[in-house]
Amino acid sequence: MLPALTALLLAQLLGEALVHSLGLPVPGPVLGLLCVLLVLLLRPKLVPMLKPTAQSLLAHLSLLFVPAGVGVMLHLRRLGDEALAIGVALVFSTLVGLAVTALTMVGLMRWQARRRAAQSTGPGDTP
Repeated sequence: MLPALTALLLAQLLGEALVHSLGLPVPGPVLGLLCVLLVLLLRPKLVPMLKPTAQSLLAHLSLLFVPAGVGVMLHLRRLGDEALAIGVALVFSTLVGLAVTALTMVGLMRWQARRRAAQSTGPGDTP
């Protein structure tokens, strides 16, 4: 378990180092996880080594929300002062997310329909 945990922490360190050195607008741990994904795609034999440790970490993932909850409680007054702005941002971002998802779905459905139509007519047929 210790080698797997060390590998995961080194991946996070690599992600943090890349973000810091290249000035990327991505959190270091996210880039570190992408590095882990890339390594696992290139070397699938490493999956059994990392899987038990990753599952243990995921089982206790809810503990990582404790600091965020403490931060919310610490700044509760400020959140109350900014409630309108936070509410507007939440509603607006939710609506934008729904619109983007709907437009993506419509586009994919149209693309799939065109693809099916092209396959049914065949390469030499005229529609």
